[in-house]
Amino acid sequence: MNTNLILTVISDDKPGVVEALARTIAEHNGNWLESQLAHLAGKFAGVVQVQVASDSEPALVAQLETMSAQNIRIFIDRVENSRSVAGNSEQTLFFHAVGPDRPGIVREVAHTFAHYGINMEKLDTRLSSMPYSGDPLFEAEGTLTLPQGLDRNELEERLDDIANQLAMDISLRNVPSL
Repeated sequence: MNTNLILTVISDDKPGVVEALARTIAEHNGNWLESQLAHLAGKFAGVVQVQVASDSEPALVAQLETMSAQNIRIFIDRVENSRSVAGNSEQTLFFHAVGPDRPGIVREVAHTFAHYGINMEKLDTRLSSMPYSGDPLFEAEGTLTLPQGLDRNELEERLDDIANQLAMDISLRNVPSL
């Protein structure tokens, strides 16, 4: 039987962090399944899903916990049951938001999604500069799962209101079928 672990990793950004993590996982015959890794404000941060044989899990966890001596902090969460695949009644959408940066953008959008019972599957944000002026430009994109029966037109109207308030562009588009 296999166990799935979610590892949250943070360290100073330096060469070898991913290699040390991957080596430790491989030494315990673990399988690196999925990950999101990033450089943020001089730090390396990531989330990794690992699968390991249940009898190898204690040794892997012990080894991962010792990595703090290398200034690599790892938080380990055991996945008790895997998430079921969304049914045909749920709709998955991509969203994109872009506009002048200011505090509260993510809070406003996330509040709206939560209000409508929307699951934010993925969120990527970045800050850059507007062309010509150099003013801060905020951009967010991600994947959403809408609950059955949600009125997409009502959601789009609410997002349009937020976009107007924040002087942003917020759009939704269908995820292409595989």
